[in-house]
Amino acid sequence: MKHLTLRRPDDWHVHLRDGEMLQRVLPDTAKRFARAIVMPNLKPPVRTTADAQAYRERILAALPSGMSFDPLMTLYLTDRTSADDILLAKASGCVHGIKYYPAGATTNSDAGLTRIQLGDDAFAAMQACGMPLLIHGEVTDPSVDVFDREAVFIERYLIPLMQRFPRLKIVLEHITTQQAADFVAQAPANLAATITPHHLLYNRNALFRGGLRPHHYCLPVLKRETHRLALLRAATSGNPKFFLGTDSAPHPRHDKESACGCAGIYSAHAAIELYAEAFEQADALSRLEDFASHFGADFYELPYNQEHITLVQQTRHLPDTWPAGDETLVPLRAGEAVHWQLVD
Repeated sequence: MKHLTLRRPDDWHVHLRDGEMLQRVLPDTAKRFARAIVMPNLKPPVRTTADAQAYRERILAALPSGMSFDPLMTLYLTDRTSADDILLAKASGCVHGIKYYPAGATTNSDAGLTRIQLGDDAFAAMQACGMPLLIHGEVTDPSVDVFDREAVFIERYLIPLMQRFPRLKIVLEHITTQQAADFVAQAPANLAATITPHHLLYNRNALFRGGLRPHHYCLPVLKRETHRLALLRAATSGNPKFFLGTDSAPHPRHDKESACGCAGIYSAHAAIELYAEAFEQADALSRLEDFASHFGADFYELPYNQEHITLVQQTRHLPDTWPAGDETLVPLRAGEAVHWQLVD
């Protein structure tokens, strides 16, 4: 039986939600990860440092006794975010990134930037103080094919942004295409990317196998097998520009299985185990620790965690659903098996 011991990893992109859903999903993340970059797309969004501090306190209050976990907060970039807002966030010590959602690009993104140029004052302040910009990199132009929106965003918006602000630290989050992987690999050191477990393990066939599969619907959407393989090569390459970000995004079952089902895949319940599967597929388990525990901390200029976790290669079958307060949650691999297990 294989065992794998890693420095305790971090999740550099997670959705923890709020209220009852926060209480349900937080232990899954905290059990596996020492820290996590927490997304700000609540209703209403986390727009100010005061909002972020209050949300952080709610997260810590929901943390089960005996668990250690450090939520790293983010602000939601809007048309009205000012340079002063950025400097105040940096000075707080609890805000570690500013999230850019193109308005309408994904779940709870309606308050995002309507035009990227409206963020220039904030970008300038971020460049000056070293605050990372975290980008959902998709265009919202309805004339662009949904499978091309990431590649078009890079050409249309990211390249000009990097030319205007060449020292701005940027994370292109949850990349899904060979174009994105190649662009990040060739770009200057101030551009990095996160990669999710579902984009490493699944291609777009998963959306349609045996019928429409709403619980495999996420944004950016799953892509062709050629793109999955390109992401797997990037994640396992040992290049420090690529690191772990689950984009674990819980939604109640009725919101996923509706006439207009929402985007998001919940993976926190088995996240590091699923990454181990992907790295094992690539015969690269020896590189998982850097991807999961070192490269993200280096980019965010944070110390490495001192604790360690152990995984064992052992199959576990998952139930079809999870209770989440008054709601029901259908996580990734529900009703199927996960082949690595976290040792308690």
